[in-house]
Amino acid sequence: MKRRTPMPRVPGAAQARLAGTRDLARRDFIVALGAAAAWPLAARAQQPVRIAKIGHIESGLPSSSPNLLAAFRQGLRELGYVEGQNLFIERRYAEGREERLPQLAEELVQFGVDVIFAIGPPQALAAAKTTDRIPIVFVGGGDPVAMGLVKSLARPGGNLTGLTFVTVELASKRMQAAAQALQSRSVAGASSFR
Repeated sequence: MKRRTPMPRVPGAAQARLAGTRDLARRDFIVALGAAAAWPLAARAQQPVRIAKIGHIESGLPSSSPNLLAAFRQGLRELGYVEGQNLFIERRYAEGREERLPQLAEELVQFGVDVIFAIGPPQALAAAKTTDRIPIVFVGGGDPVAMGLVKSLARPGGNLTGLTFVTVELASKRMQAAAQALQSRSVAGASSFR
């Protein structure tokens, strides 16, 4: 059986300092233990913010559609995506040479964008021929079904979706609606003059 060595007897103030040293060591140990337990939480909280990468492809020049791009950025800001903070937009402009669109779309795919924003059907078609895994959002005129961009307006299918201004196709409907509105107004006007 081992014999324990007794603690040396220390008079008065020195004994209090020795007891305080033990308390200090115990406190240091508890603080270190707490810090070690909190370390994973702090590390997780300091994870870098994931930056969303949007590829933007357009036929014109950077000055071609400033209002559309301003509205696009504003909409993204409203959704919590701010360029320079958690959003990066990689832009490609064909500068009026549409034959460059396939190469520009390929550059965006190689850059590793999360989504492609195509301004116009030719840009969307070039992007669609380049990738079938990256989502493509297009905006432009014409019938996207007739152009081969989507299967149907109700269910686009594939990796393309977007907004279209079907202006030419709806022109006759608009004329009919305008004529009906004018006819109704003239009848109402005629009946009020009787």
